[in-house]
Amino acid sequence: MDTVSQLQRQFVDHKTSLYREGFVDDQFTQLQKLQDENSPDFVVEVVTLFFDDCEKLINNMARALEQQQEVDFKQVDASVHQLKGSSSSIGAMRVKNVCVTFRTFCEAQNREGCLRCLQQVNREYSLLKNKLQTLFRLEQQIVAAGGTIPAVE
Repeated sequence: MDTVSQLQRQFVDHKTSLYREGFVDDQFTQLQKLQDENSPDFVVEVVTLFFDDCEKLINNMARALEQQQEVDFKQVDASVHQLKGSSSSIGAMRVKNVCVTFRTFCEAQNREGCLRCLQQVNREYSLLKNKLQTLFRLEQQIVAAGGTIPAVE
């Protein structure tokens, strides 16, 4: 098996696992359909903006929850709401699902629940970032080797 075929097989397996394991949903597929020859890096650019946004929001939530005095649950909830929306827009299903639970703890003003959800959001975000960066790296390697990106149904 040549290098391109091997990379394409890895790409298909990796992308399939993203859906199977619930990291992404059909919204990610819709995002990919917006990419064309005029904007070949569209998905990478959108996802990179999502990653930057996530890190800022996670840091904001962490700072707000670390307050020794009164935690501003409205501020935390606003950040969680924003993260939920951006996760949903790129199809980051597992991150979005944790945000749904997180908002429940914000509404109940349950600091411990919020802290657990913050850890979970951070973990899911890190896993997703790792997996999508691997997918993008495989795409780059396939193109650099002269191959085409295989379609995954």
